[in-house]
Amino acid sequence: MNHLFRQVYTVSELTARIKGQLEKDFPEVWVQGQITNFHRPASGHMYFSLKDEKSQLHAVMYKFQNLLLRFQPEDGMEVLCRGRISVYEPRGEYQFILDQMEPKGIGALQKAFEQLKAKLEKEGLFDPGRKRPIPDYPRRVGIITSP
Repeated sequence: MNHLFRQVYTVSELTARIKGQLEKDFPEVWVQGQITNFHRPASGHMYFSLKDEKSQLHAVMYKFQNLLLRFQPEDGMEVLCRGRISVYEPRGEYQFILDQMEPKGIGALQKAFEQLKAKLEKEGLFDPGRKRPIPDYPRRVGIITSP
């Protein structure tokens, strides 16, 4: 092999080229998988892997995106996700950056409702002792709101 025409890259240059190519080839993809190794540090970002029977994919959903979720992701949950493929250059690892996630199988609204109901039930808000009878003809109606 002729050493005069050898293309040599630094690790950073090669990683940047791979990142550029992956982001060009996969600007938006949908991926279905099961959540594993889920964690949410104080930053509010969510880090986890999506896996199937043969492979796994590192994934991240940043705080400003996951604030829009109507359910709480958890290990073992089967999900359908939309996002893009990128490379985390400091480690040279490719990852899936999510913009959207929904539970697979059970609908997103149903899952969100069940999780909210379980949370409120744990707080005792469905306890019959807390309920008051509604009068047949109320004299006043108040509306309580919050920002």
